[in-house]
Amino acid sequence: MKELTRAEEEIMQVLWQLESAFVKEIIQKMPEPKPAYNTVSTIVRILEQKGFVGHESHGKSHKYHPVVAKEEYTKTFMKGFVGKYFSGSYQQMVSFFTKEDSLSVSELEELIEELKKEK
Repeated sequence: MKELTRAEEEIMQVLWQLESAFVKEIIQKMPEPKPAYNTVSTIVRILEQKGFVGHESHGKSHKYHPVVAKEEYTKTFMKGFVGKYFSGSYQQMVSFFTKEDSLSVSELEELIEELKKEK
Protein backbone atom coordinates (compact mmCIF):
# COMPACT_ATOMS: atom_id res chain seq x y z
CA MET A 1 0.00 0.00 0.00
CA LYS A 2 1.34 3.39 -0.96
CA GLU A 3 1.75 6.16 1.59
CA LEU A 4 -0.60 9.09 1.14
CA THR A 5 0.57 12.65 0.65
CA ARG A 6 -0.61 15.21 3.19
CA ALA A 7 -3.34 16.50 0.86
CA GLU A 8 -4.48 12.97 -0.02
CA GLU A 9 -4.64 12.01 3.64
CA GLU A 10 -6.69 15.10 4.48
CA ILE A 11 -9.26 14.13 1.86
CA MET A 12 -9.25 10.49 2.97
CA GLN A 13 -9.93 11.59 6.57
CA VAL A 14 -13.06 13.37 5.33
CA LEU A 15 -14.14 10.40 3.21
CA TRP A 16 -13.62 7.98 6.10
CA GLN A 17 -15.81 10.24 8.22
CA LEU A 18 -18.55 10.69 5.60
CA GLU A 19 -18.31 7.12 4.19
CA SER A 20 -19.35 8.40 0.75
CA ALA A 21 -19.57 11.88 -0.73
CA PHE A 22 -19.58 14.07 -3.79
CA VAL A 23 -16.60 16.41 -4.23
CA LYS A 24 -18.66 19.41 -3.06
CA GLU A 25 -19.54 17.54 0.19
CA ILE A 26 -15.87 16.74 0.78
CA ILE A 27 -15.01 20.42 0.37
CA GLN A 28 -17.75 21.45 2.84
CA LYS A 29 -16.14 19.29 5.55
CA MET A 30 -12.64 20.63 4.97
CA PRO A 31 -11.18 23.43 7.12
CA GLU A 32 -10.79 27.02 5.95
CA PRO A 33 -9.39 28.13 3.62
CA LYS A 34 -11.38 25.71 1.45
CA PRO A 35 -9.44 24.25 -1.48
CA ALA A 36 -10.69 24.78 -5.03
CA TYR A 37 -13.18 22.28 -6.44
CA ASN A 38 -10.78 21.27 -9.23
CA THR A 39 -7.98 20.64 -6.72
CA VAL A 40 -10.10 18.28 -4.62
CA SER A 41 -11.50 16.59 -7.72
CA THR A 42 -7.99 15.96 -9.03
CA ILE A 43 -6.77 14.55 -5.70
CA VAL A 44 -9.82 12.27 -5.43
CA ARG A 45 -9.12 10.90 -8.92
CA ILE A 46 -5.47 10.29 -7.91
CA LEU A 47 -6.70 8.45 -4.81
CA GLU A 48 -8.91 6.37 -7.09
CA GLN A 49 -5.93 5.51 -9.32
CA LYS A 50 -3.95 4.50 -6.21
CA GLY A 51 -6.79 2.17 -5.16
CA PHE A 52 -7.89 4.09 -2.05
CA VAL A 53 -11.20 5.37 -3.43
CA GLY A 54 -14.00 4.03 -5.60
CA HIS A 55 -16.99 5.78 -7.10
CA GLU A 56 -20.59 5.40 -8.19
CA SER A 57 -21.83 7.37 -11.18
CA HIS A 58 -24.77 9.70 -10.65
CA GLY A 59 -25.40 11.17 -14.08
CA LYS A 60 -22.36 13.28 -14.94
CA SER A 61 -21.29 13.37 -11.30
CA HIS A 62 -19.47 10.81 -9.15
CA LYS A 63 -20.04 9.89 -5.53
CA TYR A 64 -16.80 8.67 -3.97
CA HIS A 65 -16.25 6.17 -1.17
CA PRO A 66 -13.19 4.73 0.58
CA VAL A 67 -12.01 1.35 -0.65
CA VAL A 68 -9.27 1.12 2.00
CA ALA A 69 -10.48 1.17 5.61
CA LYS A 70 -8.99 3.76 7.93
CA GLU A 71 -7.82 1.03 10.33
CA GLU A 72 -6.07 -0.85 7.51
CA TYR A 73 -4.23 2.28 6.34
CA THR A 74 -3.35 3.28 9.91
CA LYS A 75 -1.86 -0.13 10.64
CA THR A 76 0.21 -0.10 7.45
CA PHE A 77 1.30 3.52 7.97
CA MET A 78 2.31 2.89 11.59
CA LYS A 79 4.37 -0.17 10.64
CA GLY A 80 6.21 1.94 8.08
CA PHE A 81 6.59 4.86 10.50
CA VAL A 82 7.97 2.66 13.27
CA GLY A 83 10.24 0.90 10.79
CA LYS A 84 11.56 4.16 9.35
CA TYR A 85 12.06 6.15 12.56
CA PHE A 86 12.41 3.55 15.33
CA SER A 87 14.17 0.61 13.65
CA GLY A 88 10.94 -1.37 13.70
CA SER A 89 10.72 -1.24 17.49
CA TYR A 90 7.44 -0.17 19.06
CA GLN A 91 9.29 -0.17 22.38
CA GLN A 92 11.70 2.50 21.08
CA MET A 93 8.74 4.53 19.81
CA VAL A 94 6.93 4.38 23.15
CA SER A 95 10.16 5.20 24.97
CA PHE A 96 10.68 8.23 22.74
CA PHE A 97 7.19 9.63 23.36
CA THR A 98 7.40 8.89 27.07
CA LYS A 99 10.72 10.77 27.34
CA GLU A 100 9.26 13.69 25.42
CA ASP A 101 6.44 13.93 28.00
CA SER A 102 3.88 13.76 25.22
CA LEU A 103 2.53 10.40 26.37
CA SER A 104 0.75 10.18 29.72
CA VAL A 105 0.69 7.07 31.88
CA SER A 106 -2.96 6.42 31.02
CA GLU A 107 -2.22 6.82 27.30
CA LEU A 108 0.71 4.43 27.67
CA GLU A 109 -1.54 1.88 29.38
CA GLU A 110 -4.13 2.23 26.59
CA LEU A 111 -1.42 1.73 23.97
CA ILE A 112 -0.18 -1.43 25.71
CA GLU A 113 -3.74 -2.80 25.83
CA GLU A 114 -4.25 -2.07 22.12
CA LEU A 115 -0.98 -3.79 21.21
CA LYS A 116 -1.98 -6.84 23.27
CA LYS A 117 -5.29 -7.04 21.37
CA GLU A 118 -3.49 -7.00 18.01
CA LYS A 119 -1.23 -9.92 18.88
